[in-house]
Amino acid sequence: MDEELVVLAQQGDRQAFESLTLAHYTRLYRVAKSILRDRPTAEDATQQAFLDIWRYIRRLRDPSRFNGWSYRLLVHACYAEAKRTAPKVGEVEPLSEDIVSTADDIRNVADRDQLERAFERMSLDHRTVIVLRHLIGMTPEEVAEALSIPRQTVYSRLRRAEASLHSALEADARLHLTSAQRLEVVR
Repeated sequence: MDEELVVLAQQGDRQAFESLTLAHYTRLYRVAKSILRDRPTAEDATQQAFLDIWRYIRRLRDPSRFNGWSYRLLVHACYAEAKRTAPKVGEVEPLSEDIVSTADDIRNVADRDQLERAFERMSLDHRTVIVLRHLIGMTPEEVAEALSIPRQTVYSRLRRAEASLHSALEADARLHLTSAQRLEVVR
């Protein structure tokens, strides 16, 4: 179905392109939000990616490669938005009351918060490769194609990104352990 829509969009069919946009907006926005860590910036990058998709869709030789090609355009839009906008503090979304109901849930929220802080400290290159490889589940070859980099560079960035994430998590754990120890001394 997507391939047919891509072919029609390549021929200038705006309804086919609108259908592609509706079918793929959430997927691309999720990636942009994961990379950029900021809702408005991710929305801008996703919109720019769709403008670029419309502008360059005739250049796509193989309609079956639309997903990977659209990720490449999105990643380029994310990088452009990151350069254009000043760093922002991550947006905190309130949790619904039913999410945190048990000690395990509280621990899960704390773990997720710790992971979020560690992920926020990573470079844009490292966040991007982690998102594409682990969140989206792309193969290293697909990540290389989406980022227009050699496959070995993907492996190198993944190793560095995972090491950076691990170090940030350990540092955060030490910081919180120190805070907990301080509370014990005060009591």
